[in-house]
Amino acid sequence: MNILDKIEKEQQKSDVTAFRVGDTVKVHCRVIEGGKERVQVYQGIVIGRRGSGVNESFTVRKISYGEGVERSFPLHTPKIAKIEVVSRGKVRRAKLNYLRDRVGKEAVTVKTAR
Repeated sequence: MNILDKIEKEQQKSDVTAFRVGDTVKVHCRVIEGGKERVQVYQGIVIGRRGSGVNESFTVRKISYGEGVERSFPLHTPKIAKIEVVSRGKVRRAKLNYLRDRVGKEAVTVKTAR
């Protein structure tokens, strides 16, 4: 194991919740405003994951006031307090970019895993 692998191993979180593309998740983000810190919840469907190791990130999409909003999160950042899986989704794609073209309830639902 070389030096870079050791450093990356130290930076990775060990308590990452297992989730996949298509799952609906609640991401609890730490937000610092002024001198205060609070936790903000961002709930949506995971439309993609990319990278590996410390560089792994995922994208969450939700509909807010009729407008689609996407946000990418690094998986191993200390800014994420925790990730909750609300429901499991059953999809056959690695990236769910087709959800961007959908309107209404279709845009935020995929089949549920049994």
